[in-house]
Amino acid sequence: MPSLTILICTHNRRTLLAKALASLDAARRPAGWTVRIMVMANACSDDTLAWLATRQHGLPLLADREPTPGKSHALNRALTRIDSDCIAFVDDDHRVDAGYIEAVCAAFDRHPDAALLCGRILPDWDGSEPAWARDTGPYRVYPLPVPRFDLGDEGMEVPVGRAVPGGGNLAVRTEWATRIGRFSTELGPQGHDLGGAEDFDWVTRGLAMGARLVYVPDMIQYHYVDGARLRTGYVVRKAFIRSSSVAHVEGIRPAAYMLRKALGYLGALATSLSSDRRRHYLVRLAASLGELHGALKNR
Repeated sequence: MPSLTILICTHNRRTLLAKALASLDAARRPAGWTVRIMVMANACSDDTLAWLATRQHGLPLLADREPTPGKSHALNRALTRIDSDCIAFVDDDHRVDAGYIEAVCAAFDRHPDAALLCGRILPDWDGSEPAWARDTGPYRVYPLPVPRFDLGDEGMEVPVGRAVPGGGNLAVRTEWATRIGRFSTELGPQGHDLGGAEDFDWVTRGLAMGARLVYVPDMIQYHYVDGARLRTGYVVRKAFIRSSSVAHVEGIRPAAYMLRKALGYLGALATSLSSDRRRHYLVRLAASLGELHGALKNR
């Protein structure tokens, strides 16, 4: 019988972790598969491990700890301990759809040649977010600090260059996880900082090795919306850091168009009168400067 381990790496987020676990326990069980959860506590100083020890119901769960701060360290330790056929990654600030586990297992059955699966990540809006966060018009803010990944309603094989999913809703055959290797400890968040791109780098390496990636639209997770992150200052910092990390991972080199793009956004910002337009171009400017920053690191 094939087996699946659902991996959650967590750092001092016991309340959110409890919601993630509750959603997994409430999800429908797939027929013909054995499923368990592994929680890797990364440098936790709260009561996460003590709380997990009291858990009595739900899916079988193994808890472990990685004392070195950094999500990549936690992921790497977990990968050495997992012996199931497949692994599904769930972030500690996500909750899964009721059909999530079924969708993962069914997709692995349906696509025996697929090394990687990715699904939708949707913001878990609760109505308290500012109106601009959900704006889809010409002055929408992107990237938002609330991850979103959605390639539509149809499943497909994702070709190289189409889209690279993050690790928040990713599944992999364990043999391929071993082939791809360790997550970069130079990338990724430490604690709750703004770092990232360790998952982007890992998936990109897998695709370069010939891994087949399949998008599964009914493999759905909802990302917690932290109101403290929906502030202009945070969004600007996140846009800069995210763009810098992606440019660095992709090996982009500095080019004149980057400076022209940044100057264009600066000019648009200077002539913006409405708050929505100013916010849009401020975030675009930060992202373009981040791209330039990441490219300069590759020089």
